Amino acid sequence: MRLVLVGPPGAGKGTQATLLAAHYKIPHISTGDIFRANLKSGTELGLQAKSYMDKGELVPDSVTNAMVKDRLTHADTESGFLLDGFPRNVAQAEVLRAFLGERSRPLDAVVEFAIDNGEIIKRLSSRRTCKSCGKIFAGNLDKCDSCGGDLYQRDDDREEVIARRLEVYAEQTAPIVSFYRTEGLLITISALGAVSSITESALRALSSKVN
Repeated sequence: MRLVLVGPPGAGKGTQATLLAAHYKIPHISTGDIFRANLKSGTELGLQAKSYMDKGELVPDSVTNAMVKDRLTHADTESGFLLDGFPRNVAQAEVLRAFLGERSRPLDAVVEFAIDNGEIIKRLSSRRTCKSCGKIFAGNLDKCDSCGGDLYQRDDDREEVIARRLEVYAEQTAPIVSFYRTEGLLITISALGAVSSITESALRALSSKVN
């Protein structure tokens, strides 16, 4: 199974990515993990990315594309993969389509986790993070139930920051939903409800895509 997951911040995409990858026994590939691995190993691509990051600039698509394509040549992706955080725009989606087409390994499906902006702002702005262990909590709590550390609200969980993140998503990433709908690959799942129910809905929808 070769999958791409899309959805706005706060849709629970990362959680579902982990669960779906485990179900299909395929690697969960996130762009964050790829960047960290390249930076830690000091690869040529990692050094290129670092040169932009050190100047406070965005890493260009060409470097990100190259990192993802390199990762998709690893042996563990032969039986499939789940991409989380890539592609982020239509240009990247087109690069991915061409790369997989050259290898005769096209995508099986793209799963969109849909949720309205009001629910996202409510969900994320109520989150608190433990200063000591980093555990995340939903709700108005003061202490971590794991280590007893103080909880705080991260800057990127403030309402005004969340609203801006959603604007960026709508501008840059949401157009790939239309791209993949046109490609006949899009499956849309509601991101409301229990985690297990959302996973079950995704698996039911994906069952017709299993070879």
